[in-house]
Amino acid sequence: QLNRMHKTIFLFFSLFFCFSVLFADTKLVILGSGTPNPDPERAGSSYAVLVNGNAYLVDFGPGVVRRAASLSPEWGGDYPELSVQNLNYAFLTHIHSDHSAGLSDLILTPWVLGRDETLKIFGPRGIKDMVYHVTKAYELDIDYRINGSQPSNTKGYKSTVVEITEGLIFKNKDLSVEAININHGDLENSFGFKFITKDKTIVFSGDTAESNNLFRKAKDADILVHEVYSQAGWENKTDDWKIYHKAHHTSAVDLGYLAEKAGVKKLVLSHILFWGSSPESVIQEAKQGFSKEVILAEDLMVID
Repeated sequence: QLNRMHKTIFLFFSLFFCFSVLFADTKLVILGSGTPNPDPERAGSSYAVLVNGNAYLVDFGPGVVRRAASLSPEWGGDYPELSVQNLNYAFLTHIHSDHSAGLSDLILTPWVLGRDETLKIFGPRGIKDMVYHVTKAYELDIDYRINGSQPSNTKGYKSTVVEITEGLIFKNKDLSVEAININHGDLENSFGFKFITKDKTIVFSGDTAESNNLFRKAKDADILVHEVYSQAGWENKTDDWKIYHKAHHTSAVDLGYLAEKAGVKKLVLSHILFWGSSPESVIQEAKQGFSKEVILAEDLMVID
């Protein structure tokens, strides 16, 4: 009788654990895989981690809200977390415009469409001023929507902003987020992020040259989303641009070896500087040193 009871208890907890992991079912969404180059097929840098009914944005480059809407049920998609009015959390790696120029859209459009809670933003020094001035710039629009005949609320356009340093910056029942100091040339207060959920660890590099700190934090990660440039394309640059890009970004060849050493399980190449190289050639450069799965990011891609 006791042995049967032990088996029942073991089965119960096994099923509970499996259900917990299954319910977490964390997904990575590529909203924008682009660079400052205005490629119509690649929006500005932006990603979403989906877990337990919430979307957590990483960066909000140009096009972020419309890319999110593309995958929402209102526009034929499968992810209600990405319905515009549900965009409530955003983490910014650094203040460069290709990562942050969608801020006004992220503040205002979800509110106009029904967001009734404050937008929570976590980012480097300077993000508070950026949010304040963007909101101030639209005060006439905000005033008209609140005091005119349009249905509205007085909370959804507001933001709660936290300026971050390295370390744990966010935690709730579904995930924790750690900020990682990286090496983006002389731009201080540039960060990567490490998201830990019940079933996945996902690391985002932000924009960075080779960073020992990042790869130490990315050890054994399920997914590493890392910016990249074509090594072959870099070879054709002038010397001044070679110096600049080497100090601010990472080649696909170097990235592959670094990710392999860190034991990363899946490598996603994004924020891609092709410089005339094909997607296939960039993937092959990364595979010189990386033995597991390499994915070249495309906008609206969903990765398990």
